[in-house]
Amino acid sequence: MNLLLFLTVIMASFVVVRIGAIAFQLTGLEWSLAKFQSLSCFTGTGFTTKEAELITGHLQRRRIASVLMVLGNAGFITMIATFANSLRPDMIADTFKIPFLHLVIPSKFRPWANLTIVIIVVFAIYRIFIYSKLATTLTNFLRKRIVKADIIKSVGFEELLVATGGYGVSKIEICEKSFILNQTLRETKLRSHDISVLAVEREGHTIPNSPSDTVFMLGDKVTCFGKLGNIKEKLCLTAK
Repeated sequence: MNLLLFLTVIMASFVVVRIGAIAFQLTGLEWSLAKFQSLSCFTGTGFTTKEAELITGHLQRRRIASVLMVLGNAGFITMIATFANSLRPDMIADTFKIPFLHLVIPSKFRPWANLTIVIIVVFAIYRIFIYSKLATTLTNFLRKRIVKADIIKSVGFEELLVATGGYGVSKIEICEKSFILNQTLRETKLRSHDISVLAVEREGHTIPNSPSDTVFMLGDKVTCFGKLGNIKEKLCLTAK
């Protein structure tokens, strides 16, 4: 029973971390960074000062992080307790009552047999949740459910890199209500707000070091560098 509970908690933990990653991505974090931050919050490890700014400076992300931390602490306490009990000689070896097992594995070695079984099963679960089509299917399913339930507001804004002093590299997707839609780079006067456009992605093609007469069109993905607060304020505004 303890082993079953332990494995259940392991699987639930993978699902919770994946949900957290999806939630972070929907708030604007790049997917690989969203996965790392979700795992960091859940385990309470791995944070760096620059990346922590992505979470602490965003109200919705702080709430997501808080939930992950609480669930992570509760999950680890449960895992430790059930893992310790699962190593008892009678938890696996005797429970399944395999014929002649007591002749093959002496009683004093059964905890090690239990540990081996636990490691193999956990590794198998890890491979299934991380490196299989099931992981992709599960992620897509969870993302659709979260978006449909309107739990997290999806944004067309990705913070790709955070530098010192609140500066960073971001990517913004131009939508129908974007403030800079159909304007040239010169007309937006972004440089006066300390925002530099690094590249514009359009229909699979990249326009690096975009010239001042570049017109921002619907669906463009604009990568820029500057004060993250200014980028959100100026580029994420909707047209009136």
